[in-house]
Amino acid sequence: MIWLKRNMAAMIALVFLCIILSITTDTFLVKNNLLSVLRQVCVNGFIAFGITCVLICGGIDLSVGSVVAAAGVIAVRCGNAGLPVVLCFLIPLLFGAVIGLFNGYVISHTTLPPFIVTLSMQIIVRGVSYILTGGQPAQSNNETFNNMGVGSFLGIPIPVVFVIVAFVILYFIMNRTSFGRHVYATGGNKEAAKYAGVDTKWIQVRVFIISGVMAALAGVVLAARLYSGQPSVGEGFERDAIAASVLGGTSFNGGIGTMGGTVIGVLIIGVLNNGMNLLKISSYWQFVVKGCVILGAVYVDYLKKRGSLKK
Repeated sequence: MIWLKRNMAAMIALVFLCIILSITTDTFLVKNNLLSVLRQVCVNGFIAFGITCVLICGGIDLSVGSVVAAAGVIAVRCGNAGLPVVLCFLIPLLFGAVIGLFNGYVISHTTLPPFIVTLSMQIIVRGVSYILTGGQPAQSNNETFNNMGVGSFLGIPIPVVFVIVAFVILYFIMNRTSFGRHVYATGGNKEAAKYAGVDTKWIQVRVFIISGVMAALAGVVLAARLYSGQPSVGEGFERDAIAASVLGGTSFNGGIGTMGGTVIGVLIIGVLNNGMNLLKISSYWQFVVKGCVILGAVYVDYLKKRGSLKK
């Protein structure tokens, strides 16, 4: 009941958006378009899951877009080298975990703001992507790997299956483990969590590792879908992920948020992007619309926070 109450506005917004698009376009409710939307939202879904964990813990991660690009390049290189598909996933995920470990360690053991640390890492990792490819896309010649991005399992797109698995795992971690409770405690009141015996530094490190791994998984799936690892992809992906997380009820102030709410936020962003393309709205105006959506979501979060403080 609490979850429904907290996310009712977002759910109504999603339904309203779908109704408007079904009326104003002839192709929104077409099966192929809906499947396309599902495939497209998967990348943002992975990133948003990791971002949600970081925001709940009271941080922010701006490096995810660059990790997406680098992980995709690494995955394609592994596939072209003839490595098993499992390693094409595990090696990039390990790379994402290392980036997350670095971010989390520096942030938790210094007074440097997460914004500065992850922005710096965003630039560094983007540079690594260009160095690995010489600035050119790396084409994937491994059909088995490519199928992970465009194939289906029992009629369900494989990326959607991956998202469902990731959601179930992270939902369990955040709601059924002591680690999850400690993440909420750290984001809600870091000092109080310390006095309660929570190792807040280690908690921060782990949520950034989760964010890095989720961003890397998004990069691998995207590379498989595009048949290539492109060093330029992922720019601005952190914006959509943060927007989806906040739209789903995650607070910028930490301590509040759910994976289920993030799923709703991801769907809103995905349907909004698809709808604007179907309506042939200029990409320039799309930036304006998404910026307004993010600002509105943050303002709603501010109003909720102010309301709780008054109580």
